[in-house]
This record gives sequence, C-alpha cells and structure tokens, in this order.
Amino acid sequence: MRKISLVVAGALLGAGVALVGTQSRLFSGTSAIAASVDTYRQLTLFGDVFDKVRSDYVERPDESKLIESAVSGMLSSLDPHSSYMDAKSYRDMQVQTRGSFGGLGIEVTMEDGLVKVVSPIDETPAARAGILANDLIVAIDGEPVQGLNLNQAVEKMRGAVDSEVTLKIQRTGRTDPLEVKLKRDIIRIRSVRFENKDDIGYLRVTQFNEQTFDNLNNAVEKLSKDIPADKLKGFVIDLRNNPGGLLDQAVLVSDAFLERGEIVSTRGRNTDETQRFNARTGDIAKGKPLVVLINGGSASASEIVAGALQDHQRAKLIGTRSFGKGSVQTIIPLGQNGALRLTTARYYTPSGRSIQAKGIEPDFVIEEVIPDDLKGKDQIRGEAGLRGHLKNGENTAAEQDVKAEGDKDENAAGSSAYVPTDPAQDTQLNAAYDLLRGIDNPALIPSKKTESAANLTDRKDESAKKDTK
Repeated sequence: MRKISLVVAGALLGAGVALVGTQSRLFSGTSAIAASVDTYRQLTLFGDVFDKVRSDYVERPDESKLIESAVSGMLSSLDPHSSYMDAKSYRDMQVQTRGSFGGLGIEVTMEDGLVKVVSPIDETPAARAGILANDLIVAIDGEPVQGLNLNQAVEKMRGAVDSEVTLKIQRTGRTDPLEVKLKRDIIRIRSVRFENKDDIGYLRVTQFNEQTFDNLNNAVEKLSKDIPADKLKGFVIDLRNNPGGLLDQAVLVSDAFLERGEIVSTRGRNTDETQRFNARTGDIAKGKPLVVLINGGSASASEIVAGALQDHQRAKLIGTRSFGKGSVQTIIPLGQNGALRLTTARYYTPSGRSIQAKGIEPDFVIEEVIPDDLKGKDQIRGEAGLRGHLKNGENTAAEQDVKAEGDKDENAAGSSAYVPTDPAQDTQLNAAYDLLRGIDNPALIPSKKTESAANLTDRKDESAKKDTK
C-alpha cells in the first residue's frame, strides 16, 4: 500500500531584508498602530461588558459559559464552518473521524437558528426513520432548538445507546411538523461498501474517515479478484450525499487512481501558505475506466476526489452539481478547553478551480426522477446558499458584481440530493453502468459547463506563477 506524507508547513514571518523608504515605513507604522489601538479599545469594551454582566445580571452567571459563548459568537461571525468545540465536543469529533461513535447518524448544520439536516448516514437510526436532507429540526424532546448553538443541539441528540429521543421536524411542503422517535445506537460507519455487478465494480464511499482508504483498497482488490480482468468494464465510485471528512483520506483515495500530477492545493491568506498534494505512481484500478457519481449532498473531501479525477480526465462525472464546500478547517487544540475549528484556506482542483461556493459540475448532468410527494424537497441549497459563506476567491471582481446585485448567486439554489432506494430506479447509477458498457443512453449528454483539464492548462500555469511570486 502506498503512503503519502502530508506535511503541514507553518508560515514564518520574518524581518524585511531591505528598507523601502522612510516615508512609506512611517505611514505603514502609523496605520498599524492605529489599528492596534482600535482593536484594544474594542477588547476593553468586551471587558467592560463582561464585568457588568458578572456584577449586575439578575442571577449569578456561569463565567466560563459567558466566555465560551463569546468565543462561539466571534467564530460564527466568520463563516458557517468556523466554530468553538468544548472539551467534550472535541473528543466526540475525534471519535467520529475514527469511524465509530454514538448517536443518531445524522449530518447537520445550523441555518437561521434551526438545525438543518445535510444528510442522514446510511444504515443508521436517522436513515431508517426516513429523515431527509433539508429537514429542519425545530425541537428535541419537546425543547425548541431556537436559541441553542449547533454543538448544544448535537449534544441533546446524543445519549446512551438504546435510549430514545423525539425530534420535531419541519419539512418543506408540509404545514404541520413531523414527530419522529428514534432509538440511539452505536454508529459504525462503513465508509466503503462495494458490490460485484457482473462486469462492473460498484464502490459506495459514505464519508472520509481514518478507515476510508484502507477500506477502498481492500474493496477494489476483492472486486478485481472476483471479476476477470478481461470481463471487468470499470468501476463506479458513488460519492452522492457524501459530506466529506479528512483531507489526507481524500488525497489518498484520489492518489489510488492516479499515476502522477497534482491532486489538490490549499491556499490561505498568504501565498507562502500554499500547499500542493501530488500523486505517486500506482493505480489500484490498473487503468480501468472510472465513473464518479455526485450530487448536491457531495461536499468537501468528496469534491476534492471528484475534481481531481475529472481534471486529470481519469473519470467521467455523472449527477448534479456538488455542494460547494471548498474551504479548509484547521483543528487547533486548546488544551483542557477543547479546540478551535478555524477556516484557514480554500481548496483548488489541479486545474486551479476553486470549489468554494461553486461546487463541481458533472460531465453529464442527470436528474433523478423525483416521486410526486418529494418534488421540490430534493434540493440542497449548497454552500452558496449558507448565510455568511466564504466567497469563491477565484474572481474578486465577479464576486463584487454578485454582491452588488444582492448576492444573486446562480449556485445558491443548490442542486438535487435525491437518491432512489431502489437501484433499478436510479437513473444516475444506470447511466453510469451504460457509459462503462458502451450502451447508448439518451441521458448521457455532455454538460456545456464542464471544461477539460486541457482547456484549463493556461489558467493552472498562471495560477502557479502567482503562487510562486
């Protein structure tokens, strides 16, 4: 098994090697001093308010909670993915990335003060209860969610195995809320499921945790043994409704099918913070064709894999536009006080495309046939529809124009995240099989919005020049 060393390089701020001029240095220094004075004035304001609350609030407040709430408020003002995790939330996050944790099996985010379902996790209490993407959780065990932060809401949904919790859910298209009773369970994430489809290997990647690459490698190895090489048409990698996960696993999974070239780059505020992750020789599929399925619920790490394989023309993408979460969150431990989840960079595909608030456009845009009772409820708004989302960063002028028009982003409407439970009714999956088998399918019409890696070479080269200045 091939391994990739992922080295996180820190930014080093040093002294200038040359004097530009007395006047410019004076203005620069004056500006910096003014900014510092203003910042300390605001911190003094915070201290004054904190002291006033401590001394005059009608009841004695918990001072540690006041500080935590202030920190949470500061981070939530940045973007939807920066947050503060107390010690317990941090431990829970570490357990989840290992691939096993206790709970309901539901991926959630906070929107307009309510908990919004991103997607239920396969084979969990939430999935079995019929909870859908875009459902709004308005109450937990009779207590309104309004006023709670995301960590507090998640904490209330967790508990002892076999204990029950009742969720009140507001679903688009219904006037009355649903009440769903679920029994908590140990959530064991099978990050990769696979199936022999006679002449095609089907791989379903549900999320990117510490086990994903090893599970995928084992799955491909078994399928390659079960299906004779002369009969094997290729592999379908199903990333639909995959919320993402660990960056290193996304890099390893992409590298598994690539012989060479860049997989993804991350760019922070300063150009010297740019990191590039490259593939090493070796393709576990031995050059067999690949088709990747994505939809509105495919986010973050799954978008990295889809973008890398698309840019290198290693795979064809089928489905609907992905979620568009192209930002990097760095987990910064704070000792006994938990950890800070801070957005520190944006992801870019090998051709230089920013995923953030834009997503990955499939080579073949194919919509599923939506049942009448779910029509209009299958859409996920995507990253561009989240309040306070980080801008794309690829074209500042264009973003300013969009902002001037009232943030009318064409990606804000999101795309469909519906996947039929019956594979026979799965239009996207069957189109993937037809593509690999060379069978004509009227749905396989190339998207006009997709660009090949060859057409984007100049943009990539120009981007690389900017990074190395």
